[in-house]
Parts: sequence; C-alpha cells; structure tokens
Amino acid sequence: MSDHTSAAPAGSADTRDAPEYVCDVCGRAFYTDDLLVLHRGVRHPSVLDEAERDAYRDAYAAEERAIRSFRIRALGILVLLYFGFLFLYVFYAS
Repeated sequence: MSDHTSAAPAGSADTRDAPEYVCDVCGRAFYTDDLLVLHRGVRHPSVLDEAERDAYRDAYAAEERAIRSFRIRALGILVLLYFGFLFLYVFYAS
C-alpha cells in the first residue's frame, strides 16, 4: 500500500490564485495592478500623488478602450445573429 498525503505542494493553485495587490488605504485585495490603480483612483482619489493620478488616467483610458471594443463586437454579433435568424426564417417559411 502506498501512503498518499493530501497536503498541497508549494506553489499550488491555492496560493497562486490569491490576490497579491492590496490597497494601502482599505486593505482590499486585487489580482492585477491595473485593478488596484483603478480602485484607488475611484475610491481614494484624495490620497493619490501625481504619478498615481497619471497611472489612474492611463488605466482608465485603457479600460475605456477595452469596454468600447467589447461593445462594438457584441453589437456586431447581435446584428449577425438577428439577420442570420431572419434569413433562416425567410428561407424555411417560404
């Protein structure tokens, strides 16, 4: 019989998935630096210095571009689905 232990090895998923960026003001944890920068810019703007404000503006602009791109792609997919189903209906209903 072999002896199996259930202890997780170092660097396992339990420790790798833990958030590593923590807000100095409120203690909230984030998985990426960009999320921390956005949080600090929205929730704690009075404690930011000029470099942190610039980082917030850059992260905000990047997030805005990503959201705009997602909205355009989602709208395109919805339009394609709508017309696809419309053509299928016309084809099979006639």
